[in-house]
Amino acid sequence: MAAHIRRRLRKGATTTAVAAAAVAALAASQAPAATLADGSAGSGDPKAAGEDTASGETDGAATGNSPYYTDLPPLVTPDKPGSSSNLPAAGRAEAGIPASILAAYKQAERTVATTDPSCRLPWQLLAAIGKVESGQARGGRVDANGTASPRILGPALNGQGFALIKDTDGGAYDGDAVHDRAVGPMQFIPSTWASWGQDANGDGRKDPNNIYDAALAAGRYLCANDRDLALAADLDQAVLSYNRSTEYLRTVRSWFSYYQRGTHEIPDGTGTLPSTPSTPTPSPRPGAGSGSSATPSPNPSPSKPGKPSPGPSKPGGGGSTSPTPKPPTPKPTPPSETFGSLENAGTGPLRATAGQEFDERVSVLARNAVGAPLAKVPVTFTVTGGTGTLFAGGRKTVTVRTGTDGTATAPKLQAGEKAGEFTVTAVAGTGRPRTLTYAATVTARQADAIARTDEKALAAAPGEKFADAVTVKATYKDAAAAGVAVTATMVKDPLGVIDNDKGPYFKDAKGKPVRTLTTLTTDADGQLRLPEIFADDNEGTYLLRLTTEGGASVVIKLTVEAPEETAPEEPAPDATETPAATKP
Repeated sequence: MAAHIRRRLRKGATTTAVAAAAVAALAASQAPAATLADGSAGSGDPKAAGEDTASGETDGAATGNSPYYTDLPPLVTPDKPGSSSNLPAAGRAEAGIPASILAAYKQAERTVATTDPSCRLPWQLLAAIGKVESGQARGGRVDANGTASPRILGPALNGQGFALIKDTDGGAYDGDAVHDRAVGPMQFIPSTWASWGQDANGDGRKDPNNIYDAALAAGRYLCANDRDLALAADLDQAVLSYNRSTEYLRTVRSWFSYYQRGTHEIPDGTGTLPSTPSTPTPSPRPGAGSGSSATPSPNPSPSKPGKPSPGPSKPGGGGSTSPTPKPPTPKPTPPSETFGSLENAGTGPLRATAGQEFDERVSVLARNAVGAPLAKVPVTFTVTGGTGTLFAGGRKTVTVRTGTDGTATAPKLQAGEKAGEFTVTAVAGTGRPRTLTYAATVTARQADAIARTDEKALAAAPGEKFADAVTVKATYKDAAAAGVAVTATMVKDPLGVIDNDKGPYFKDAKGKPVRTLTTLTTDADGQLRLPEIFADDNEGTYLLRLTTEGGASVVIKLTVEAPEETAPEEPAPDATETPAATKP
């Protein structure tokens, strides 16, 4: 289904024999053109887009038969002589799958194994489809919740080179109120999502742009009609139900085999997308013909006896006549596996100083319908408030599954720099979500002592500036108290009860006198150097009081006095003067 740009097939074969072996091994061929995520057309023949070689029709596919990536995995020649074909090489960059994307595929496999074990869904099949549909959500460009950002949209299915599908969702999912577009990492068209959409991450929404929701929906769609995906015929029919093209089937099959040989996890957002467009020649449609050289593509292997094939044709349209997959009838869940309640698992008071790590962690307990602890329940924890507090790793929202004891514990909280209150909510369950709310507090950084760093006398003449700066250091439990708020006020008494309106002063940004400063903060070493202090024309002894958050204070004496006047020295007698005669 829709990817961004139609891509060239891998060109690694250098001889006709090698090329033939690669095609035989991977059943790979060229495929329809793709488009950019914003819907603009990529390179290639638009008539090839959405080519249906399976049934001759474009309806009934999960993706609306939109375009898709056609790149194939790399090949490596087997070590043993006489091997029949080249095989995919999994120990390469192409085998890397972004962490959130890989986690979503594996979670979907586990969930389907619980609800529909006979399907035997392999997560590698979801990975193959995700690779072909969106390049693993554009290389793992998803947020902390697994939601593609920006959202992934295919081209408008307006019949111009693609299937014609008029709007079915009022633009709710795809933003197009005229025609439908395929949406999200797994590229569901809105009408299919309306039937198959899932809420796999427990946030109360079925979002096709969320990889967890989309992967589970794709898994259940592939398992429709009681398919057993361990059987080759059923797997082929499942893939063709997703996009009715044998070229699409071959491409997905190639990546499926490749991922089965081994993969590795890479960080979200570090995956790469194919970048070189090509103009492949489309496979002719059955019956279309283009002279004697036109050869129709074969239909896929039939499904096993007793199982309907996955995709419909229009009445009388030829090709497959099997019904479109329909949502399975829900099977009753045993009470022991039914989520019943969410409880506090002993979380203590949540309190920390600004910038510090909370000692306590939020923990919840999930129980089943009969009151026993329930494992594997996804619990979403969210921080709400303006203190700047986040979970470890800088996330506001995290999802954690309960363990075998039914408990789920959120990561540690890192307090922000703003003091105040905030909340942590824990939500679990989809049909009837249960919510717990925890109150938490961030207190301001504090000091229990503050003192000058030197003992110089501080004096200035009237109308002059104090020559020496005032420097203090704040501590908390004998350690430097960094980032502590300090208030400086000129006062009349040591207790600071009465402010002074004359004598020494600071200057504000406009140069006007101010005698109180409230925006001072200690540095990383707990020290604070006060702004310059000026004296007015009033002589005398004045007091400056510094108070920290936490109650520590110090009073500093400031003296304003005129310099002492020095009496002029009398001139020394002239050494050349003759002394008066002495009378007899």
